[in-house]
Amino acid sequence: MFEFYPLLILGAIIGAFSIVFILAFALMKNKKEAIGFDRNIKDKEIIKRLLVYLKPHVKSFLLVGLIMLFSISYDIISPLLIGKIEKLLTEDFRMAKLLSYVAVYAGILIVSLVSTYFQSLILQKVGQKILSKMREDVFMHIEGLSHSQLHQIPVGKLVTRVANDTNAISMMFTHLLVNLVKNCFIIVGVFAAMLLLNYQLTLMVLCFVPFIVLFTVIFRKFSRRAYRKVKDATTDINTFLSENLSGIKVTQIFNREDRKAEEFGNKNRHLGKAKHQEILVFGIFRPMVYMLYISSVLALLYLSARGVIKDTSFLGQKITSDVLVSFYMYTSKFFNPIQNLAEQFNRLQSAFASAEKIFTILDMEPEVVDSPDAIELESVRGDIEFKNVWFAYNEGEWVLKDVSFKVNAKETVAFVGSTGSGKTTILSLICRNYDIQKGQILIDGIDIKSIKLSSLRRHFGQMLQDVFLFSGTIRSNIILRDESITDEEVLKTCKYVNADHFIDKLTDGLDEEVRERGNNFSAGQRQLLSFARTIVHKPSVIILDEATANIDTETELLIQDSLEKIKSIGTMLIVAHRLSTIQHADKIIVLSHGEIVEEGNHFELLAKRGRYYGLYMLQFEKEKLSQK
Repeated sequence: MFEFYPLLILGAIIGAFSIVFILAFALMKNKKEAIGFDRNIKDKEIIKRLLVYLKPHVKSFLLVGLIMLFSISYDIISPLLIGKIEKLLTEDFRMAKLLSYVAVYAGILIVSLVSTYFQSLILQKVGQKILSKMREDVFMHIEGLSHSQLHQIPVGKLVTRVANDTNAISMMFTHLLVNLVKNCFIIVGVFAAMLLLNYQLTLMVLCFVPFIVLFTVIFRKFSRRAYRKVKDATTDINTFLSENLSGIKVTQIFNREDRKAEEFGNKNRHLGKAKHQEILVFGIFRPMVYMLYISSVLALLYLSARGVIKDTSFLGQKITSDVLVSFYMYTSKFFNPIQNLAEQFNRLQSAFASAEKIFTILDMEPEVVDSPDAIELESVRGDIEFKNVWFAYNEGEWVLKDVSFKVNAKETVAFVGSTGSGKTTILSLICRNYDIQKGQILIDGIDIKSIKLSSLRRHFGQMLQDVFLFSGTIRSNIILRDESITDEEVLKTCKYVNADHFIDKLTDGLDEEVRERGNNFSAGQRQLLSFARTIVHKPSVIILDEATANIDTETELLIQDSLEKIKSIGTMLIVAHRLSTIQHADKIIVLSHGEIVEEGNHFELLAKRGRYYGLYMLQFEKEKLSQK
């Protein structure tokens, strides 16, 4: 009995370390911070949803599983061969037999290496396909969200979801899952070989397994929290960068670089703190598993030494030197996969945290969707009618109040009024960027809610005050990847809207580079390109929202000439603060605080000497003063 005191002392040490381990994590729990996470998803749900992406590639994963059996053969067979070689060297040495053992060892090693190569090759190809599919799904879902939803989510957050988080999940498919399975196979295979070699020593090693299970359960809980914090902090810093790099000119104009640097430093330190906690979690777990491995080796060496040196047995079974060598190697190969599992489990928690973030976005139901019986709209005449429309961006804060009006096909109708009166909102509702709360909007007598969104918007062309141009060329920004539009049509359209005046002067013409947001072109040039982009897609209804604002006089004359031509294309709806640009509209609707207060053409409204007359005279006086 006294001979086993070293083992009792070893057990006491393990127990003490276990208590320290649990207390360390408990202390972390007391200091936990709010993670600011939108939604926590259970692991079972995450796995179920991730398997949807794996399903089309089941055959490839089965092939990898088959190859894996060959790749793990080295880990299971090599300790037995080393043990036999040790026995051969100490008992009955024969060179031929030694060479045969070496040949078998080398053969198994080569098979394992080749299998591992093909396994990695297949997994990388499959992983990239899964990554591509997932990114497409996330991007397509984001494109389908309504304007109000997109306004609530920072751009940097969406970029992080599409780029960083999907990449973390790709690593799970290409590396983590297969290696988890591989290490489990190794553990089972090694355990079986250990049982056959010496089941008593195997039972001794198993005494350490409950501690590993305990540590893993505790580690799992705290590692997920740590990874969530890292993901949240990473998203926060990406959002900050996206916003502030876009507004860097404002920062420089107001000399706020130091303040912005301080804000970035705070967010950077927050990310560093989250990373530190992540490292701390794993820094506690991995050494504990390694301690168990060393403890098992010490116990093995102690018990084996008693059998070899004192010629005694352990639980009735003789321990020889070849068994000791093989069992030592098996012990290492038994705990190495467990340590690897710990590291892979660590990365798996990161992938699951990323999956939570992605599925939070994918679970956002678009607010504006097609009804089940939505129809295709093949053609549009251009009749538009609002019937008692009420609309609010925020519940109870009505932007439009019982608005009713009718626009006949081919008419040009302008909306005027003070800021916040609801002009731009009306244009957004016609395209169904938002859904109204009460009333009805009709296109050619058909409720727009009964028309498919893609079909409805296909017949509208919008020209906004803030023109957005994509990186690429002038041609790509006009056709927007619609390859059915020919260069001849593009050139004809550019000439039609007077955009050819500056395009012809460019070195590369339609192939001239457009930098980010079109910042290498003036506001007027961007607006003319917007006109060309709209007209070339042949809309039936044209919407202009302050399209003539913030441009020079020369470009305004070109745009005015373009507008006169565009009027003949279809119904035109205009929002303009410059009343001089809408004097020739067929109808002018005057809005105030979300209600229609006047309606008629320019001369009719002037004759009424109402709100429109007041706005017109105010602008007329301002123009006279500016001319002086």
